[in-house]
Amino acid sequence: IEICAPPGIPVGYVTQTWHPCLPKFTIQNENKKDVLRIIGPYFMCKFCGNIEFKIKSLDGKNVLGKISKQFTKIMREIFTHYSAFGIQFPADIDVKMKAVILGMCFLL
Repeated sequence: IEICAPPGIPVGYVTQTWHPCLPKFTIQNENKKDVLRIIGPYFMCKFCGNIEFKIKSLDGKNVLGKISKQFTKIMREIFTHYSAFGIQFPADIDVKMKAVILGMCFLL
């Protein structure tokens, strides 16, 4: 996806990296240079618990934050399209990358 702010001016991109078992994404800046990685869990169907996507450095060694789909209630999860998400990232990250991470949350 392309994240624009204001409309028509790209601030970053999110691309999916193919993997047979894991949801993997790469966050890129406005010049399409890789900045961060996001790696999801092996199993996305998890009842009674949060599903976390870790925001990592490019080398994959440092966890910088996470996007988590927060579990609400079992009946709400089954019978509605309601979802609650939480985002954690470092305060010193570039504001454009914060916008791209927020856009990634909408993608999930």
